Amino acid sequence: MPLLLPEDYDIKIPPLYKVRQVFGRDTLPDIKAAVQKEFQREEIRDKIKPGMRAAVAVGSRGIRNLPLIIKTILEELKILGAKPYIVSAMGSHGGGTEEGQREVLYGYGITEEAMQVPIITTTEVVCLGEISGGRKVYFDKSSLEADVIIPANRVKLHTDFVSDIQSGLCKMLVIGLGNHRGCTEIHEADFSIFGEVIKEAASLILEKAPVVFGVAVLENAYDETCRIEAVPAEILIRREKELVREARKNMPVLMIPKIDILIVEAIGKDISGAGFDPNILGKSYILKEFVLPVPRIDKMILLDISPASHGNGIGLGIFDIITRKVFEQLDYEAMYANAIAVKCVDDCKIPLIAEDEEEAVKIAVKILRNADKENLRIVKIKNTIELEEIMVSHALLGEVEKNPCLVLENKS
Repeated sequence: MPLLLPEDYDIKIPPLYKVRQVFGRDTLPDIKAAVQKEFQREEIRDKIKPGMRAAVAVGSRGIRNLPLIIKTILEELKILGAKPYIVSAMGSHGGGTEEGQREVLYGYGITEEAMQVPIITTTEVVCLGEISGGRKVYFDKSSLEADVIIPANRVKLHTDFVSDIQSGLCKMLVIGLGNHRGCTEIHEADFSIFGEVIKEAASLILEKAPVVFGVAVLENAYDETCRIEAVPAEILIRREKELVREARKNMPVLMIPKIDILIVEAIGKDISGAGFDPNILGKSYILKEFVLPVPRIDKMILLDISPASHGNGIGLGIFDIITRKVFEQLDYEAMYANAIAVKCVDDCKIPLIAEDEEEAVKIAVKILRNADKENLRIVKIKNTIELEEIMVSHALLGEVEKNPCLVLENKS
């Protein structure tokens, strides 16, 4: 049975024009050399002694240059005489299972063959103690068997809470290395106090576990590596607050202020923990404030899930319409485990399913209220990381012309 009336299928969808968004672009010219330079610092080198077993924690985020960064960290540890291995640090991601988390790492090129070290993805945890509110802090057992622990993660704004500590090394210690059980326990906290809970739990972990330093990675608005910094455990929380402020300045934005229909090509765990970044779209079931300028969007369409997300479609619940392609690749077990752990099942609710992109857009046009349907303001983006090139309809070309940071690439 058709979803629309016959005349609705005759709706003319306006053509889209390629527009380039221009952001600041500081980058590191040599990633390997940048990591090596950090290991030349005396306060970092002195923490590693010959024969030490070193657990390097790697998470589920799609970080640019991740295999090279991790491989270089491992090489530097070997030069210092350590015996490094990799541990998964991704909370409930990968379905919260040993097999699922190994699959996630392999998808990023983090394999035993490529890294030349063992990879441990077991999810057994040890309770290190309690913080305020009676919350237990759990920590990965395989990491605690090491002499030193080194988390390596990107520092950026978080998708679910606002604080001076957001996504980065502290969160990896508390939630990533808490595995499924620890992640679930910490998410008992309301997001209004989540930043404080993360800091308190991280302080406990830094006191009880042999974390010696972390490797923080920052990216620019083009998803390119712009800073790599080894942060000693003694100053980790204080320094990460400073890095969060820097990361905020580096974030891209969607420069079109009012959008009737936004088409998103893909969401995924490699793109954001929430599948998409609410700080870019201004849409969230959890986040109550946005620290970046966000557009006003009426209807949203989702076309696909990224391959690296392995069917975890967390975040699709915020969309109005998805395609059948999205629906047919969903891994419900992984998605539901993720949603339950963060206590937001709205994120995995199934929206209206259209056969393809064309039908999805026509449905979106049909359900718009109070919009000028002769001059539809349509924007299409790849995802919430890759925002350099966007597509806009003719009705938005005036906005493009007024903004010096928007460049029309074609108008054929």
